Amino acid sequence: MKRAKFQVLSISLLLLLSGACKKTASSSADTGASTAANSPAATEPAPVAAPASAPASSATAPAPTPASAPAPAAAPATPPPPFSAAQKLGMFAYAKNNQSSDQQLRDEYDCYNSVQQQTGIDPSVGPPSGPSAADVQAAQQQAAADAPEAQGGRVRGAARGALGGAAIGAITGNAGRGAAVGATVGTVRGGRRQRAANEQAKEQAAQSAGAQMQQEANNAKAAYNKQMSTFKRGFSACMDARGYSVK
Repeated sequence: MKRAKFQVLSISLLLLLSGACKKTASSSADTGASTAANSPAATEPAPVAAPASAPASSATAPAPTPASAPAPAAAPATPPPPFSAAQKLGMFAYAKNNQSSDQQLRDEYDCYNSVQQQTGIDPSVGPPSGPSAADVQAAQQQAAADAPEAQGGRVRGAARGALGGAAIGAITGNAGRGAAVGATVGTVRGGRRQRAANEQAKEQAAQSAGAQMQQEANNAKAAYNKQMSTFKRGFSACMDARGYSVK
């Protein structure tokens, strides 16, 4: 009997221990669940798995990045002209903005060409040369040769001389002889006067031809000076606009 009671007590003790273990496990599970529920990870929704991406279409595909073009090489600087346009015009140019000498030569050359295109004046032609002494002499000789000559001077002189001689001869009683002598003398005088008049006409024609040539040369020089004055004014205005003082 004692043995049977002992067995019953043992079984009862085992059942009590088993129940206690189950309660402990259940309490631990509840505590873990509560802790998990209160943690930040439990409050955030689980990320939704992204659907498998379909092949990108040509419309949505990013455009290929074009290869960058190489930077263009800088153009070489234009070499300055080998002469000063200002000095060629007999002028003086001074930079007001510290321009380099090469830049000043380029600006002078550009202004020179610009004014030449606008005015049609070419200063390199130079002033007109006046007539040479040989040219003047040739013109004078031609004018003297072309001068009109007086005619009939000898005849008129003879007639005047004959009349005068006849008058003198009448006084002496020989009018015929006096007329003859007077005609001879009158012819000589008439011829002399005619030659003198012709020489004077030739000289006047020669002088007039020389004066005319000189006047034409002066007019041509005055026209040239006027053109150069116009050209220099245009050159000065162009250089002034580029920051130079020109005189």
